[in-house]
Amino acid sequence: MTARAADRARYDRATAHLDAPVAIVDLEAFDANADDLVRRAGGKPIRVASKSVRCRALLERALARDGFAGIMSFTLAESLWLARSGFEDVLLAYPSADRAGYAELAADPKLASAVTVMVDDPAQLDLIDAARDGGREVVRVCLELDTSLRLLGGRVRVGARRSPLHSPADVAGLARAVARRPGFEVVGIMAYEGHVAGVGDAVAGHPLRSRAVRLMQAAARRELAERRAAVVRAVRAVVPGLEFVNGGGTGSVQHTAAEDAVTEIAAGSGLYVPRLFDNYTSFRGRPAALFAQPVVRRPGVGSVTVLGGGYPASGAAGADRLPVPYLPEGLRYDPQEGAGEVQTPLLGSPADDLLIGDKVWFRHAKAGELCERFDALHLVEGDAVTATVPTYRGEGHTFL
Repeated sequence: MTARAADRARYDRATAHLDAPVAIVDLEAFDANADDLVRRAGGKPIRVASKSVRCRALLERALARDGFAGIMSFTLAESLWLARSGFEDVLLAYPSADRAGYAELAADPKLASAVTVMVDDPAQLDLIDAARDGGREVVRVCLELDTSLRLLGGRVRVGARRSPLHSPADVAGLARAVARRPGFEVVGIMAYEGHVAGVGDAVAGHPLRSRAVRLMQAAARRELAERRAAVVRAVRAVVPGLEFVNGGGTGSVQHTAAEDAVTEIAAGSGLYVPRLFDNYTSFRGRPAALFAQPVVRRPGVGSVTVLGGGYPASGAAGADRLPVPYLPEGLRYDPQEGAGEVQTPLLGSPADDLLIGDKVWFRHAKAGELCERFDALHLVEGDAVTATVPTYRGEGHTFL
């Protein structure tokens, strides 16, 4: 029996009492992935990216382990909810226009001390001030550095379009603007190198493309390491008490951690290891989060149909954004139908051994987005479900 076949047998036994659709997290794999992230971080703390987990119980599980500290959140409403729930260090990774949230933040000492907001433009400070509604608490601010690699005098850009702050002078200038402004305090710098951390460099069947990605990423890492160090020096000249410099992501943990200027690493997808994180030469994680759909039809030889399953991930549309049939091995989508909203035909010889009601296990493309589809995650240890915990959705929250 292959390792994957053994996993399928375990998951089927563990969830035999549960009707599909159902989502699970294999805790042995989750913990092994957490240990690998810590190993790669080389002693620097890992801030857990909540958008990649979207389950308070599993955020708590990760943060209880040595090597993890703090949360990187994705909306202001989520940040405030987490802070009210007892999480004491929440860094909002994206600017917000949530006026009600800012009013709540500026009026509550506990929230103001626990939550740090992201800023890359003075206009965002104006919005926060206009939203205070009498609240006088100092708002903790993190400045975001644009990490994109610019070539040919800026005519070619590699990397996400995020912050407008690219140079040390850009970031230090905003730091000075914040320092002059009552009611704000710069406490950190964030720089997310998504073109390194979130792009696999070993794409199966594409050796030339993979080599090109590796060359690009090597150049991007060199350029960013030098520029990030200069940015930190420039900002520390304005804000000597800077608390943290956050960088990285699951795919670049060890590279970012090697930079002296970086004090902490952000990671989250590496806990679940969805399919988009299979194509890396620098690490190999274990799939920890999966979902199962039930077989509801047997249209013919070599074919079954499962209920639902069309859960595409965000990002540029493409086949890599779809879940993949994982267990039993050897199933594939019908190219004329793909993953369906209500039903999904699957082809392959393993279909002939599946009965009505049997489970087909899938891996999704992006980590936390699975939790937008399920109210609960069933936590598997060995061949048993040992706990069932709510996702954000199960607690009545989606946030976006």
